[in-house]
Amino acid sequence: MEVLFIYLIVINSLCFLTFGYDKWQAKKNKRRISEFSLLLLAGIGGTIGGIVSMYLFKHKTNKFSFILSFYAIAILQVVLLYFGIQMFKS
Repeated sequence: MEVLFIYLIVINSLCFLTFGYDKWQAKKNKRRISEFSLLLLAGIGGTIGGIVSMYLFKHKTNKFSFILSFYAIAILQVVLLYFGIQMFKS
């Protein structure tokens, strides 16, 4: 359980920093992080870091296709977590 907690701290921090770096690059009109990479980081556990950075940095909040994909990942994670917990209970 401790390893999982450390993993989630690391991946959410990495996701948060990556979103922030992408926003910084966008402001400077420099090379950006791909949306696929941002969504992948969220998909492997960085959803909370992604949500916080999206609203803190005002990044990708107006891009409907990205928001839809991001929240689809978040909902899928919640559903998988729910069923995973149910499996351990029985």
